[in-house]
Amino acid sequence: MTSLLLDQGLPRSAAEILREASWSVEHVAEIGLSMASDLAILEYARAAGRHVVTLNADFHALLATSGTNAPSVLRLRIEGLKGGELAALLVRIWPGIAAAMTSGAMMTVTEDRIRIKHLPIR
Repeated sequence: MTSLLLDQGLPRSAAEILREASWSVEHVAEIGLSMASDLAILEYARAAGRHVVTLNADFHALLATSGTNAPSVLRLRIEGLKGGELAALLVRIWPGIAAAMTSGAMMTVTEDRIRIKHLPIR
């Protein structure tokens, strides 16, 4: 089962919707990390075995310099998504990205494409 951690800036309602569909999802605000640094969020996700979903490009920079292959980070470059829209997007794209997320990847999702860089970056 895939486990996700939704970052600040993404709707908390998306976590609720995905959990109703049997996904394992936490939102940083639900676990007291809404004011945490990006590094602290990455460390939590790594320890908890969760992939990060974010709007923040800083996570990719941190991963690229870390030399690790976890956690995977999916950066959304689509702003203003409501909870239901975000949940529907993740459900729609997940079959095509699940293997890369499991093996370790940095991904960027735009309106019309998904870019994947496998971890670790060398």
